[in-house]
Amino acid sequence: MKIANEGRDGDGATATADERSSSHGCCKIKEPGDSSEGLDSISSMPDVILQVILSLIPTRFAIRTSVLSRRWRHVWSYIPSLYFHKDRPDANSINETLARYKAPKMMSFRICTSELDNLPNMDSWIKFALSRNVENLSLYLERRSDYNIPEFLYVNSSVKNLCIESIFYSNIIPKCSVSWTSLKNMSLWCCKLSDESIAKILFGCPILESLTLCFCKELKVLDLSKSPRLKTLVIYNDSVNPGPRKIVAPHIHRLRLKNTQLPCDLLVDVSSLTEAKLDISYNSYREKLNADLLHIMVLERLDKCQNVEKLTLGESFLEILSLAELRGVPFPNFKVRALTLETPISHYVIPGIVRVLQNSPELKKLTLKYKRDDGFIPGIYIDENLRSHGLDTDKCWTSEARVFKDICPLRAYSLFLQVVLKTTETLEKMVVMLEPYFIAKGVMKELLEMIPLLTRNINVSIVKTRCRFKM
Repeated sequence: MKIANEGRDGDGATATADERSSSHGCCKIKEPGDSSEGLDSISSMPDVILQVILSLIPTRFAIRTSVLSRRWRHVWSYIPSLYFHKDRPDANSINETLARYKAPKMMSFRICTSELDNLPNMDSWIKFALSRNVENLSLYLERRSDYNIPEFLYVNSSVKNLCIESIFYSNIIPKCSVSWTSLKNMSLWCCKLSDESIAKILFGCPILESLTLCFCKELKVLDLSKSPRLKTLVIYNDSVNPGPRKIVAPHIHRLRLKNTQLPCDLLVDVSSLTEAKLDISYNSYREKLNADLLHIMVLERLDKCQNVEKLTLGESFLEILSLAELRGVPFPNFKVRALTLETPISHYVIPGIVRVLQNSPELKKLTLKYKRDDGFIPGIYIDENLRSHGLDTDKCWTSEARVFKDICPLRAYSLFLQVVLKTTETLEKMVVMLEPYFIAKGVMKELLEMIPLLTRNINVSIVKTRCRFKM
């Protein structure tokens, strides 16, 4: 039995330079006009270390350190990364900063075009980053526009990690040949991307290892058969951005797939898959729940994942699996050894979970994460589907599920542990990841009291976490 802390909040963890200079501690940065002799211990560090430290904060904060003393005046201008994102500076500020920037080599360049006057400057800013042989390039396009990625960006040998995120679907249409000879990781969000464009891009990325496509329009077929080094694929879509409808990825080892309920033969070839994360993207405001189609689709997904060793299932996926189980649809058997369930515990997910556990004879580790996002399927729609097939929503649930039907969510964790022990015999380790709310309400205390009473010798870890889980 183990108790641990995992993760921390990503925002607000970094103090500004002003906050650090006024904090109490053994090191003090000299203020302007300070007549004390000698340098403080921070200022005495080599420039290269100071520049790495300053590159971890937004660039505008790094620039402020230039007023601390003559020693600090030009330190920021050689930092390896420039970050114009959350602070969203205007075009004049960005241009002035780039004019004063002196580093011959740039590791990272992140920029956000939230200001309307930024768009005409975007090409020149990208060109500036490329002239410094930037390795990590991130472009965030937040304004409504018909911005096209400049042709000169498609021919580059320095960029290793590329992220393009658009709010209003920027065009990824390379008219020239693509040559990204160093690119290993590419992430495209809300972009217009045709089958021809992605084929041209993939052909020009000989060492691409990871590809993320989120809510990309116009893409219908994703053929990765000619990209043998591409091992990680992440696909998110919804009813507004349904593509791709077909994936051919015989070399992929790791897959994250969160897709809509539109009919498609999505996974044509994923024969090398060893790790998969599956969920459903559902928008109750835009689409009617087609559970009959979904339960066929999720079982087809699972059938393609029979040989994976690590499997993660989300809440909506588990709800549809439960519907399939209640209607007597057969499930495939799995070779999974590590199973992660990202879901609140309720009677809507229990039948699907139990069946997956029963059909996983090699399971060694089970992880439970409380996770609920905007795309989950409301329980009322599950009940409506059951009634449409003549099932009584008070009586049709399995005996394991009925235990959770009217129970307090805080009690669900300890009861879930009991259900798991009754269902699987091969389990060696279970990890329960609890958020502070559940810990404050005594869930951890209850689980700790239960562990000594377990009839089987299972290593149960209770993990306190504040992580923001992402699909």
